[in-house]
Amino acid sequence: MEINAGTYYLRQLRADRHIDDRPLLMEAFADPTHRKYVLNYRLRTLDEATEYVALRAAQWAGDERCSWAIAEPTSGRLLGEVGLRELDLDAAYAEATIWVHPAERGKGIATTALTAALRFGFGGLGLREVTYRYEESNTASAIVAERCGFTLLGPEAEHAPTGERLIRWHRTS
Repeated sequence: MEINAGTYYLRQLRADRHIDDRPLLMEAFADPTHRKYVLNYRLRTLDEATEYVALRAAQWAGDERCSWAIAEPTSGRLLGEVGLRELDLDAAYAEATIWVHPAERGKGIATTALTAALRFGFGGLGLREVTYRYEESNTASAIVAERCGFTLLGPEAEHAPTGERLIRWHRTS
């Protein structure tokens, strides 16, 4: 499923002879800021990056998660990833996720991509609620949440694996 996001397009992560996202995935996941907030994945080798691409495809196939590479439209170059995880089609619920390659941050990519993913979630999947959570120090995520029309619910009782408070926002259809 590809989505036209205006300035960018959303597509599956790829590792084939036409487009290979693995080197840029490895760069992004090596970034200290990325590593601070994304603790459950380490992509240090091409094999690990290959497994990550395969995992995202399997999650799509199993209706567990919709995940898209945010791509530059003329070259297809990977700029980041946006997704709807914890996907529960019966409950019409998902949690939004987003990251942007360190070289591409500060350009509005996250807001544009997440808005397109939400449009698909609410319109294409029939979701009624999407939440968005991030560690309290992640001020860029707070800006994205606000710009994408989420409503602040506040800190959660549980803390993130980083030890920081998790801040929860939500949006309804």
